[in-house]
Amino acid sequence: MQEPVSGDTNMASPPLKTSVVNPAANPRRMRRIIAEDPEWSLAIVPHLSELCLQHIISNFEKNPVVDRLLPEHQRKVLDRISTGLPLTVTANLISDEGYWKRCCTERWEVCDVSRYGGSWKRMFFERHLESILKYFIPNTTDPNQVLEVIPLCKEYVRKLEIDQFLPPVKLDQNKEEDDMSDSGSDVGVDEFCMHHYDLGVLTAALSHLEELHLTYGVKDCGMNFEWSLFDFTYQDCCSLANAFKKCHTLKVFKLCRSKVDDEKTRVLIRNLLDHPCLVELDLSHNLIRDRGARAIGKLINRSKLEILNLCNNRIRAPGAQAIAHALGKNSTLTSLNLRINCIEDEGGQAIGHALLTNATLTSIHLGGNELSEPTATLFSQVLAQNTALTSINLACNHIGLDGGKQLLEGMSDNKTVTEFDLRLAEVGQESEYLINQALKANQEIARLKTLYQPNSLEEKSPELD
Repeated sequence: MQEPVSGDTNMASPPLKTSVVNPAANPRRMRRIIAEDPEWSLAIVPHLSELCLQHIISNFEKNPVVDRLLPEHQRKVLDRISTGLPLTVTANLISDEGYWKRCCTERWEVCDVSRYGGSWKRMFFERHLESILKYFIPNTTDPNQVLEVIPLCKEYVRKLEIDQFLPPVKLDQNKEEDDMSDSGSDVGVDEFCMHHYDLGVLTAALSHLEELHLTYGVKDCGMNFEWSLFDFTYQDCCSLANAFKKCHTLKVFKLCRSKVDDEKTRVLIRNLLDHPCLVELDLSHNLIRDRGARAIGKLINRSKLEILNLCNNRIRAPGAQAIAHALGKNSTLTSLNLRINCIEDEGGQAIGHALLTNATLTSIHLGGNELSEPTATLFSQVLAQNTALTSINLACNHIGLDGGKQLLEGMSDNKTVTEFDLRLAEVGQESEYLINQALKANQEIARLKTLYQPNSLEEKSPELD
């Protein structure tokens, strides 16, 4: 046999060993070959537990199963069930905050849970109920919309802020006239058709309701504006007053920008006398005059009120005197706001005399009340004697230079007032500067008290043990 000669290119080289590549060994290449779905996996059949969870989620409305699941399975179900499920299914079954957070954020753009005690579930039910009431149209909206949701939300609602009440829809003017002529009634159409939703049933059922903020009016009415859209009728007032009787847990009541006059104020106050829980009353931006203020003065000493806001009403000196008379005997009120009324010096001096004996009021706001030097002279005595006041506001009055000097003299003997607003009070730059210096000293004293008071309590606690 002839041996191969070196360098002979005609001779065939021995066959090379080729390795067979398994396509399934490379998942990326396998996905390209088998499917273009990026979620494709060799695990074609899901686990049985996953199939069961999918079935529970898709049929949750018909068969809501949560409590009997393992904790990790509960988490998966609550994270994946729809937020559009009927409240009749979820309200009293699901307490998970994560689920209610999804419900809130998907429905509203702005969600500040800190205003609702940190509870997403409370936020959802309060805002859901508020939305129903804001858009409830008497004689048009089905009352069952409210009645059906009450059992679902009554355990979670603590506060309601309703900034509009819609009136009934007006019929065509010609049709109204025909109906009135046929009935022979002399009562005007607006007189009986402009009443709003009665909150009586609601307040009786909400056993945990503590705050109620109301404004009778219509928002965003545009070119449909009519003054009648902003009426708080006498019947509305009576209905609201009766609702107070059924709500024994109410602590804060605010009725602002609702045209509340003296007559309506007296009706409301009559039903608030001796209320067991009310601590804050806000009737600001209304039409309250002296008769209404006298009724409020009576309430001050027949309730547990701590905060009273009567800003921007029409109270004059007699009304302020009635409030001052009650203030002199009161031992619970801590804040009084009479800003933008017209009590003048006669009313301001009456309140000043009351503050000489009152030992609980910490904040008084008398800005924009046509006050002048006589009131400042009396408040100089208040500053020297009263040790409870920490905040005084006399802005936008005519205190004058001499009045400013009187207040400065009083501040020189005061160690408790930390806020004193004298803007636009014409007291002069020098007096205002020196008063501000005294305030800074008082603020430092207050800061040191709060700084060392806890330490002193800690030092005393071992002795008590």
